[in-house]
Amino acid sequence: MTRCEFFTEDDRITGFSVSGHSGYAEAGADIVCAAVSAVVAMTEATINEVCGAQAKVRVKEADARITLTLPTSCDEEESVQAVLAGMMLYLSGLRDDYPDYIEVLEV
Repeated sequence: MTRCEFFTEDDRITGFSVSGHSGYAEAGADIVCAAVSAVVAMTEATINEVCGAQAKVRVKEADARITLTLPTSCDEEESVQAVLAGMMLYLSGLRDDYPDYIEVLEV
């Protein structure tokens, strides 16, 4: 199962961690993993390359985990929060469609 955790402080999403494999299908044919990977890559690129937020990104291949942590503040805070909220909504919809393969948590 893929685990998607969104970290929050007050009303601010401060980052996320996505880990595990969905197990929906074999590697290369797993549409759930492909969808999760695509939204994670798009979110990271938008936050760091488009918005310039300079979020810290850590990848742990052994754990199949990627973690993104925002700085305390950034110039494009409203845009960054919109991107993260969109990611959360997208992953929650995916969870509703594939509840045995993905979980989404706010921590």
